[in-house]
Amino acid sequence: MIEILNQAEIARGRDTGALVATILQTIKERSTVGTNLLEIDGWAKSMMQAAGAESCYVNYAPAFGRGPFGHYICTSVNDAVLHGLPHDYALADGDLLTLDLAISKAGIVADSAISFVVGTASAEDLALIDATERALAAAIAVAEPGVKMGNISYAIGAVLRDAGYPINTEFGGHGVGSTMHQDPHIPNMGRPGRGYKLQAGLLLAIEPWAMVDTDKLVTDADGWTLRSATGCRTAHSEHTVAISASGAEILTLAK
Repeated sequence: MIEILNQAEIARGRDTGALVATILQTIKERSTVGTNLLEIDGWAKSMMQAAGAESCYVNYAPAFGRGPFGHYICTSVNDAVLHGLPHDYALADGDLLTLDLAISKAGIVADSAISFVVGTASAEDLALIDATERALAAAIAVAEPGVKMGNISYAIGAVLRDAGYPINTEFGGHGVGSTMHQDPHIPNMGRPGRGYKLQAGLLLAIEPWAMVDTDKLVTDADGWTLRSATGCRTAHSEHTVAISASGAEILTLAK
C-alpha cells in the first residue's frame, strides 16, 4: 500500500515527527555510562504516553521477527544495527548506541533513528556515523515529485560506497502514513531512473545504515536484534520526510 496524504494529515505528521525527534534527543542527552537499556525503554514509554501517542513497536509482529516486539524503542549497541531488543544491559564507555523510534499520533506515523557514542568516541566510530548521516542528507536532497525511487537509493549507496562501507539491501527505508511500514521500499543502493515515481503527499522514512566490514547480518537468539556477521561496528540514521512541490520536508528534525 502507498498512501498519499492531504495537507491536514501532513500537518498531523509534523506533530508526530516533532515528538519523535524530541524523545530521541532527550534520551540521547540522558544516556550515559551505566544507563540500562531497559531504562531507555521506560523513558520512551513515559514520554510517548504523556504526549498521547502510541507505540508502533509493542504489538509489532512481522514475519521476520519473533513477535510481538513488546518494547517501545529499538536499542542497538555496537555490532547490533537494526531491531535491537531492549534488555538488561548497562551502557559502557565507548558503546555505539543506535536508537530507532516509530510512534503514531492522531493517526499518522513518524519514524526516526540516531546513532551516537556513549562516553569516549573513537575516530572510526565517528566516521561511520557521519557516513550514514551524509548518506541520509544526500537522499533527502534529491527527493522531490517526479524523481524515481532509484535516485534516492543511488544517492545513499554512493555516499556509503565512497566511504568504503559494504551495503546490505535486505532492509531499508519505506513509506509511512497511517501505518509504520508501507510501500515503497527504499533499499540503500539502487539505479537512477528506476522504480516508483515520487508524488507530493508521500511520507518516506529514509534510513541509511552501514556495517564497517561486511554486508551480512545475523539474528540474535531473541529473534529480533540484527547484528553484523563479523562483529564489526554499525550505525544507522533515519528521518521521516514529506514530499511536497518544493522538495522534501524533514518531519523528525530535532529543534
